Amino acid sequence: MNPEDTLMEGIYLRFYLQENLRHEGRLVHEWLVDLAPELDLPGCSVFRSIGGYGHHRQLHSQSFVELQGTLPVEVGLALSEEQAGRLLQRIAAAGLSLFHVRTPASFGLTGG
Repeated sequence: MNPEDTLMEGIYLRFYLQENLRHEGRLVHEWLVDLAPELDLPGCSVFRSIGGYGHHRQLHSQSFVELQGTLPVEVGLALSEEQAGRLLQRIAAAGLSLFHVRTPASFGLTGG
């Protein structure tokens, strides 16, 4: 079998937020990870940055002790368009406005 035959088309959805951002008393990145299985999504990963800056142009870095808890966090999911739509609707219904990036993606498993 050709490995290309097992590829699925969809999107890679990334959310970028500060690690200390909260929603209803919970960290948003933890809320998203817990929401993924509830929406029957295939997986969700959280990546902590060592530094960066956002639209406010404020530098966030591990070396700035006074900015502890403000480092950028990326939450990533490989999804179908339908799954991404359900997730984005749920986030909007929760009243959250999160910066996100949608990238077309092909994904699948290695092996037979």
